[in-house]
Amino acid sequence: MSKLVTIYGGSGFVGRHIAQRMAKEGWRVRVAVRRPNEAMFVKPYGSVGQVEPVFCNVRDDASVAAVMQGADAVVNCVGILSDRGKNTFDAVQHEGAERIARIAAEQGVATMVQMSAIADPDSGSQYAASKTSGEEGVLQHMANAMILRPSVIFGQDDEFFNRFASMSRMGPVLPLIGGDTKFQPVFVDDVAKAAVMGVLGQAQGVYELGGPEVKTLRGWIDEILDVIHRKRVVINLPFWMGNVMAFGFQTVQALTAGLVHNAIVTKDQIKLLRVDNVVSEDAKGFDALGIQPLAPETIIADYLWRFRPSGQYDAIKDSARNLKI
Repeated sequence: MSKLVTIYGGSGFVGRHIAQRMAKEGWRVRVAVRRPNEAMFVKPYGSVGQVEPVFCNVRDDASVAAVMQGADAVVNCVGILSDRGKNTFDAVQHEGAERIARIAAEQGVATMVQMSAIADPDSGSQYAASKTSGEEGVLQHMANAMILRPSVIFGQDDEFFNRFASMSRMGPVLPLIGGDTKFQPVFVDDVAKAAVMGVLGQAQGVYELGGPEVKTLRGWIDEILDVIHRKRVVINLPFWMGNVMAFGFQTVQALTAGLVHNAIVTKDQIKLLRVDNVVSEDAKGFDALGIQPLAPETIIADYLWRFRPSGQYDAIKDSARNLKI
């Protein structure tokens, strides 16, 4: 019988790419998510019955253990960008990750991959602190685990390039917070390749993953605007103004008892924006894994075209202008 991997958060942005690659490797894939009925799209990643979405709550021991039964490897891709109800940074990214590792050790699972992030714990960010605590908890129980720390991840459904491209349609001015902060975007499938190596036992330890290009946030915005053929006045707002905005958005969320969720910016995210999000000079990365990462410029035009003024017809209009009659 083929081997089995349980991917916690396997229907998410990164998890689904890992699930696809593990199915191609011939493994059975168990995709553990909170809402299996919304993750049915993963089933065609493999042959009939090879990839199955199952219910799991990473805050519960019994739930985590049940979907791990018989697994040869586990991958934890569960992560959040802001607290929401019981799903706090500590409960999900620290305790949840440690719970998965502890139960994996108890069940004798051979390998584990923990999806973390490049996040400075000294930034004062709860997100960063929970990621660091999660890593420590994983290694405490699964010393041979692979820890992946990607920079911001890009791809068709990303929350980075898509988000700013969408914002550019709202008016002639594009406000930024942390415009001078450096980022090193990494392609989602390159991250998935690295994770598969961990599942197969071909690599272990901590790896920081970044793409081949480093630019400031303002520099990436300029590239986005060039790709989507829009001109905007980009204004770099001071951090204190960002904190005022975040306070307002979070106040609205609190007053509505969470009915209006602050998905724009939080104070914790602003703390992260103060620190460069790039691979450390002494860190192991793609080179150590033998992976050549793709640059954003080779990918983003394939999915950001919909943000151009004329969408899919923009290229046709450009061609028409160049016609000589």
